[in-house]
Amino acid sequence: MIEVRSVSVLVLVLAVSAACCLGLGFVLQQNAAQQAPLSDFLSLRLLLDLMRVPRWLGGLGLMVAGMVLGAVALGKGEISLVEPLLATNLLFALALSRHQTKQPLGRQGWAGLLLLAGGVSAFITAGEPRAGDAVADPLRHWLIIGVVVGVALALTTYAKRSRLNWAAVLLALAAGLLYGVQDALTRVSGTLFSDGGFAELFTSWQPYGVFVCGVTGLVLVQSAFETAPLRMSLPALTAAEPLAGILCGVGFLGDRLRTDTGALAWEAAGLAGVVAGIVLLGMHPAMPCGTTESEPPAHELQRR
Repeated sequence: MIEVRSVSVLVLVLAVSAACCLGLGFVLQQNAAQQAPLSDFLSLRLLLDLMRVPRWLGGLGLMVAGMVLGAVALGKGEISLVEPLLATNLLFALALSRHQTKQPLGRQGWAGLLLLAGGVSAFITAGEPRAGDAVADPLRHWLIIGVVVGVALALTTYAKRSRLNWAAVLLALAAGLLYGVQDALTRVSGTLFSDGGFAELFTSWQPYGVFVCGVTGLVLVQSAFETAPLRMSLPALTAAEPLAGILCGVGFLGDRLRTDTGALAWEAAGLAGVVAGIVLLGMHPAMPCGTTESEPPAHELQRR
């Protein structure tokens, strides 16, 4: 019992630390990405332009640190436990945004905070996520991953044809779904490395899937940050990732949740609370709503 509790506390600390890095990194990235030329929309050129901006590089460094901490947490705990904790990155994003905008938290902020924290607690307490035997059937893996990636592709395709503000929401949803798949593949890659070292890792497709999902998700996220305020994109990104990750965890990674009627009701209520809290916090007035006088001038990102 002592060993189980120590592992759970370690996973908690790692996941919340990852959420902190991710939330702060997202705000810094959006501050820079909103200055990018729209001609870079959904293009790798966007990343090349942003690499010239120190603030964006700082945000990217924080995001990478968050992903590394999240990967370690996934290696030590179930994805169904880690993903809801990673969703708290919005709390840290709001904290930095409040510092920048000087907006008070207010009723909306407190309500969102309580819903998000309470939803995460309710889901974890009721579901009691625990490890089980991973599904060996590759068809099951490809089916679930294919559905999630297919939905992300459909959202991206529709985003190209929609109004800019809605495009940001759709792209953020797509990126969140890809990041959820990336988290699941990161968990599998860690298991492969533990079992067979680098030889087993690099002869399997999962680590390359992690790379593809990560780069594609990064382009989608920066395009979303470029086209609309953070309050339009970050809630969708934060809500989609844990839902996709939990689907993969339960679907083929062997994560087990309680399935009695009462537990399922609390799990559903917890996830609903998480999503509602994310929306309230994401739409809070403290979240950046556009270019301010303190932002760097747009010509910093113009192509030469």
